[in-house]
Amino acid sequence: MRMKILFTSLLVATAASSLPALAQDQASYLDDRSDGPALVRSLYNAINRKEYARAYSYFDDRKGTGDYKSFIEGYAGTVDVQVIIGTAKPEGAAGSIYAPVPVAVKSTEKGGKEQVFAGCYVTRIVNPGIQEPPFAPLHIESAALKAVELPFEKALPATCPPPS
Repeated sequence: MRMKILFTSLLVATAASSLPALAQDQASYLDDRSDGPALVRSLYNAINRKEYARAYSYFDDRKGTGDYKSFIEGYAGTVDVQVIIGTAKPEGAAGSIYAPVPVAVKSTEKGGKEQVFAGCYVTRIVNPGIQEPPFAPLHIESAALKAVELPFEKALPATCPPPS
């Protein structure tokens, strides 16, 4: 019996070692809507994991993102994105809490070409205490990023303008 258990353990270990190392090859799943910076980190986590439906869902009514097909086509050549997130300064307005989130993004395309973008995301949540079902969680209300000629580490905007 001991020999059978040893053989079975060896077989399981051998089979497991031949499987792709998904946990090591890919960032851990992150879906955090606790504040604006966490939501933006979750967005880029979804993009890196090629979970485009999740990334798309973080935008309010898909404002500025176009339709889903166009959204995913925008990432067709992307193999990696990195993001630096600055300090968000939440502010209340008419029953909502907005948070402009400054970001610098480095995108690496197939073939190794890198491009740096800088700008701001504005996140919004309607006061949870006054919402009726269906509940609308924190989401990205708008995004304004543009390509920049700065090094990634120096591209982060100091601040973002308040939402209009």
